[in-house]
Amino acid sequence: MWSAAPWTRRAALCCVLLQTLVHSSGGLNMCMSGSAASCEECLLIHPNCAWCSQQDFGRGWTSRCDFFTNLLKRGCENRFIEFPSSRTSILESRPLSSEGSGWTQYDVVQIMPQKISLSLRPGGQTWFGLQVRQVEDYPVDLYYLMDLSLSMKDDLDTIRNLGTKLAQEMGKLTSNFRLGFGSFVDKNMSPFSYTADKYQENPCNGYKLFPNCVPTFGFRHILSLTDKVDRFNEEVQKQMVSRNRDAPEGGFDAILQAAVCKEEIGWRKEAYHLLVFATDDVPHLALDGRLGGLVQPHDGRCHLNEKNEYSASTQMDYPSLALLGEKLAENNIFLIFAVTKRLYVIYKDFTALIPGTTVEILDQDSKNVIQLIITAYNNIRSKVELSVWDHPEDLSLSFTATCQDGQPLPGLRKCADLKIGDTVSFNVSVEARSCPPRGTDQSFTIKPVGFKDRLEVSVDYQCDCGCSRTAKSNSSICSSIGTYTCGTCRCEPGYLGARCECQEGDSGSMYLSACREAEGKQICSGRGECSCNQCLCYESEFGKIYGSFCECDDFSCARHKGILCSGHGECHCGECKCHAGYVGDNCNCSTETSTCVSDDGRMCSGRGSCVCGRCQCSEPGAFGDTCEKCPTCPDACGTKRECIECRLFNSGRLADNQTCQRLCKDEIITVETLSRSTLMYTQSIHNRQKNTQRSAQWVNINNTINTQSVEKHTVNTNPAAPWKRTLFTSVASIEAAAVLKFITKVQRIQLLR
Repeated sequence: MWSAAPWTRRAALCCVLLQTLVHSSGGLNMCMSGSAASCEECLLIHPNCAWCSQQDFGRGWTSRCDFFTNLLKRGCENRFIEFPSSRTSILESRPLSSEGSGWTQYDVVQIMPQKISLSLRPGGQTWFGLQVRQVEDYPVDLYYLMDLSLSMKDDLDTIRNLGTKLAQEMGKLTSNFRLGFGSFVDKNMSPFSYTADKYQENPCNGYKLFPNCVPTFGFRHILSLTDKVDRFNEEVQKQMVSRNRDAPEGGFDAILQAAVCKEEIGWRKEAYHLLVFATDDVPHLALDGRLGGLVQPHDGRCHLNEKNEYSASTQMDYPSLALLGEKLAENNIFLIFAVTKRLYVIYKDFTALIPGTTVEILDQDSKNVIQLIITAYNNIRSKVELSVWDHPEDLSLSFTATCQDGQPLPGLRKCADLKIGDTVSFNVSVEARSCPPRGTDQSFTIKPVGFKDRLEVSVDYQCDCGCSRTAKSNSSICSSIGTYTCGTCRCEPGYLGARCECQEGDSGSMYLSACREAEGKQICSGRGECSCNQCLCYESEFGKIYGSFCECDDFSCARHKGILCSGHGECHCGECKCHAGYVGDNCNCSTETSTCVSDDGRMCSGRGSCVCGRCQCSEPGAFGDTCEKCPTCPDACGTKRECIECRLFNSGRLADNQTCQRLCKDEIITVETLSRSTLMYTQSIHNRQKNTQRSAQWVNINNTINTQSVEKHTVNTNPAAPWKRTLFTSVASIEAAAVLKFITKVQRIQLLR
């Protein structure tokens, strides 16, 4: 078991030395300027400040609070210096597992370490590292939640034998697979459903196209998760569709019940939880229930009755997206939206608001549902994203991800394009901004989205000085009218001075010189009164005035949009001290880079740099949030030529196997010849290609466009045989997503993200 404590102490010492050098070169000594009257106040000024509790220290000096090395130089013995530092201790660190099924499945470890303890000094930073690995052959629980409104009748007919086929395909990915089934329609009340008496038993009454259907219901749990897939087929074949009144469905009610009714559904703790939500319409959202008089918000609890039906359907409103996201994450459930093409954009927007959610396009009759589930599962397992639970408000966390290419990515807590069994690392920096009330226990949890594994982090705050434990009240050192603690006197009300020798109101010329920062300066900087050799600073409606000469305050710092230090830092004597994750004079510049990562996983699409959390495009003609749009940049053939070289000829700049696989994830399909019926335009480009394992050859690239706005780039690797071609297809959409297909004569290979 390793410990980060020695490294943390070394790092802290280096920071102390660096800060001492910086501030001893004529700059502001923030420790001495803070006018700390006690050891605890000194520690709060800056993490590099230390306090000397030695009794005879400080004669002729204005402060016991200074940098550690300065205190030593000024004669304070090391044993009297209070200088706590932040540190990390590893409490539990079991090694990562490699397989998920078999006799070890209950002891599978996918995150390391599992428990750590942080000892934090306010303002100080410490860090810890963690590793995540998605193990092979991990158990999978899949619950199929289907919309059984009338428009889904043809889909129901298609999936009647889904269980057997799906189990066969999933058997290629895991040896431990279980399947369950549930259905939903909508709330059986007006205006969402037909409520007249003649529709109670048969809501399709009078509907000529389909005159018979079952009564409307909210959510019905039909089959608990089981490895007996024939049971799935049997239950599905018994189902009949129903009918509701308006277009939106009550699917979000069903999703929440499937997530929180863990015992009824049968979710296993030691398995991936997949919830497939199949529908052909939009869902009702929170507050829609008010149309039917439902004003009670959803309570997020399980409400299945003895018939396994949702009993609170007509009592509570639909759940909100926030509540759905919370309950899905709480129960480690990956939600897969299987929706028709016209709904794709709507549900895609939902995925941005619900972590761990993906969306796939479902054919009108659900014929592609098996491939859809396999694709979504592979997509889920190709990503690792960290989430933070019970995050204390006074802690700042910043993440740095190190994915498969080994390059640190500051500001990212997510890795994509992974293969099962890959290990990724994250570095987490933690800073305490303040001290919580005494006796407060703080902790938080870091867990990958959808994993049961988690890292538990307990936090201890170093806000007290050890010397305070030996305080003496009515000490003779303090003229018997004060408490001696940590080398200073804390005087009774009405008394002042280093030894409580003065009473408030005493003044004279002998005291005034000690209250001027320099000759000619105002007494107490014009913001306080001089009493008994020390400044008593005025109160201000804007904040706190402090310092030995009342020269500092906590409100005269740079602002952004009228907000002090942009709300991301603390103002200290005219300078913003930024929280972790922010930099700049006014702390308005975020170091987060996740917003700059484009859909292809590159920073600013490789056409710019990430500055303050936003892309600054440097490529001429590039624009967009991630510089993804660039009409003047090279066309698809030009940008993918290097992928053609490494994939087809194992040559070129990307010939390294790992680099080629990471950057060139295009689907390869084999055909004999190409159809010419869709070609409207052809443009030829000739490029001389030298392959290390071949003689020199010509590569002929043709760019064609058909009536469906699909670009096809044909690579003819042998001009003597023009029928042997490689087709490179790029499908352009509004979101600028691209699907690229190489068609060769020999084989079909799919590289799935």
